[in-house]
Amino acid sequence: MNRAHIIAVIALLAGAADTANAQSFGPWGSPQPVAAINTAAAEGCPIESPDGLALYFASSRAGGLGKQDIWRTFRATVSSVWGAAENLGAPVNTPEFDYCPTPIAGNALLFVSSQPTADDCYPGDTPPPPPTGGPSAGDIFLSTETSPHVWSAPKNLGCYPNGPNTAGAEFSPSLVTTAEGKFLFFSSAGYPDSQGQDIYVSQQLNDGTFGPGVRVAELSTAADDRMPNVRADGLEIVFSSNRAGATAFDQDIYVATRPNTHSPWSAPQRIGNPAINTTASETRASLSADGTRLYFGRKLDGNDPGDVFVVTRALIAAPGSTQSAPGLGTPMQVLLAALLACGAWLARRTGGVRATRR
Repeated sequence: MNRAHIIAVIALLAGAADTANAQSFGPWGSPQPVAAINTAAAEGCPIESPDGLALYFASSRAGGLGKQDIWRTFRATVSSVWGAAENLGAPVNTPEFDYCPTPIAGNALLFVSSQPTADDCYPGDTPPPPPTGGPSAGDIFLSTETSPHVWSAPKNLGCYPNGPNTAGAEFSPSLVTTAEGKFLFFSSAGYPDSQGQDIYVSQQLNDGTFGPGVRVAELSTAADDRMPNVRADGLEIVFSSNRAGATAFDQDIYVATRPNTHSPWSAPQRIGNPAINTTASETRASLSADGTRLYFGRKLDGNDPGDVFVVTRALIAAPGSTQSAPGLGTPMQVLLAALLACGAWLARRTGGVRATRR
């Protein structure tokens, strides 16, 4: 490899770290009801598993254990239809409200429950009254599917000021892994600085527990800002709000982005697609891992129990971005292999990347 080739490869390598940031998306299309799971009862809080092959949601349909249960459905591929829904059963579901499921790596599930437990954060084991437009308030719990259809005893994530849960209402946990660590986004009305439901973030500590939430000021207002979900790469967040600009009935879906995971979020914007945000109430939006599918719940009015919808958009590679070739690995891996094969060493120094030939 001559000097010119080395310089060219290094230039590509220096930009490879920003490949993820180079991707962009087309506009959202027209939402469609997820017919496989919608019933005459209430369905909401939809979210895909990380691999896109399971869809978790909350429902008050018959056959559950409580006032609202967590259900799921599977499909063979991301282009296949969803199968019949199944109830997660005990101990995840209880006689009370169990909702806002969030499947994460390791066959684990974050969710919210209003069932009083020995480790809950309610004074006197009495959940606070339900907030407007929602079930009884609850805490965030974690359970793991140790074998098919067998779940571990749910564990409360801890009470403020040591953990994220409060005596108020927590909604919609969303876990994101970044170079800076693992962060749990959620909404709450129980913190000293809460102005109704606000968006909070809690960092996972060295011992695996989560610390108290910190209000995300750029996403929160004096209005009701709730149920956040962050894209897997940590660069886009969606949530529901009735802030100025929302339609008359209740909640609309808002979106914010950031250039990297250590930067503040942009000013939230209401999704302008009139087929997504309507005069109905749109809540608990969630993004697929690749960002091309958006699920949400919709209630037409106070008498409508609610259904689940999904809308799609195209993933667009920006001009000049690098792409992985099947079987070769990521652009970074390919470039490193090429340089090392020619006896070159790379050292990242302040101010850029330097190659030294031996």
